[in-house]
Amino acid sequence: MNFIHIAGHLGADPEVRFTSSGKKVTTLRVASRTRVKGNDETIWWRVTIWDDRFDKMIPHLKKGSAVIVVGELHKPEIFNDREGKPQISLEITASHLQFSPFGGKPADKSHAPTTTASASSDHAPANPYMSGMPSAGKMGETIDDEVPF
Repeated sequence: MNFIHIAGHLGADPEVRFTSSGKKVTTLRVASRTRVKGNDETIWWRVTIWDDRFDKMIPHLKKGSAVIVVGELHKPEIFNDREGKPQISLEITASHLQFSPFGGKPADKSHAPTTTASASSDHAPANPYMSGMPSAGKMGETIDDEVPF
C-alpha cells in the first residue's frame, strides 16, 4: 500500500452517493498547490470516503474548506481530455481526515471544530514526497472548477 498526506482546499461541496448494493460513498475534490520551476501549479485529487467514516465532519466541509487527508494512493491513470491534452487522474481512499489550521474559508467557524478523524488501520501512514503533476480528475472528466484559494 502507498499512503500519502495531502493538504489543500475543497474545490466543491462533498458529493454523497450510494452504490447499487447500498454502500455509501462520499467524494471530496481537493486542490493542493505545488511550486514547479518557480511556477505555482494546482494538483486536483479525488478523495473517496467509504460508508459512514467521518460522518460527523462531512457536514462541516464546504467548497473552500481547508483539509488534511491521509490515505491510500491509487495508481494514477492517464487520459486525454476533450481537447486532446493528456491529464492524470489521482485518487486517494481516505483513512484520516482533519480540518486544517492553515488559511481557507471555513463554511461557518462556529461549526468547524478542530478535530481529526481516523479510520482504523493496521498500517502507520508513511510520509511520501509529492512531485509536481498536472491536474487530475475522474477518467475523461475535465475539471472546470475555480481554484478555491
